[in-house]
Amino acid sequence: MTPPVRTDTCIALLRGINVGGKNLLPMKQLAAVFEELGAEGVKTYIQSGNVIFRYRHTDTANLSEKIGMEIRKRFGFEPHILVITLSDLESAMRSNPFPEAESTPDSLHIGFLASTPQAPDLAKLEYLKKDSERFRLIGRIFYLHAPEGVGRSRLASGSERLLGVPMTDRNWNTVCKLREMATA
Repeated sequence: MTPPVRTDTCIALLRGINVGGKNLLPMKQLAAVFEELGAEGVKTYIQSGNVIFRYRHTDTANLSEKIGMEIRKRFGFEPHILVITLSDLESAMRSNPFPEAESTPDSLHIGFLASTPQAPDLAKLEYLKKDSERFRLIGRIFYLHAPEGVGRSRLASGSERLLGVPMTDRNWNTVCKLREMATA
């Protein structure tokens, strides 16, 4: 018996596109890639690679790979892509261990991990953080509150390497906007 097909609202988080004049990927063309792969209601948010869409499927496990291969075929590079569901995003938001930081949304970041880290170096992460910074790893989500900004944060720049799995992060403003667009 085949599993039932359902439609989920999904969010694709692309990393490393349209940054510093490299890996240029116009959002209109990116949306077309998703539509050709069967996505419906495709919407993009800002040029850094956030795509909201509905997807009829039995399994999204290989969707990131399919999207990446299609981008490589058309544009000559393959960005790191993580596809999450709207319920994944909302769960990450509800689990935020630093709710008081939501009032300064540019300082609060959620890192979405490709998988649960098996041997994260939490001691080294603790060593890298400034006194003003806080972080928490909960499953496949890395929360970072960096009141002085992530641009000069050694913790922010070293977190993916020390967690040991690919990660893409978004600030709280972006996460809220993605939820708003996905629920509209």
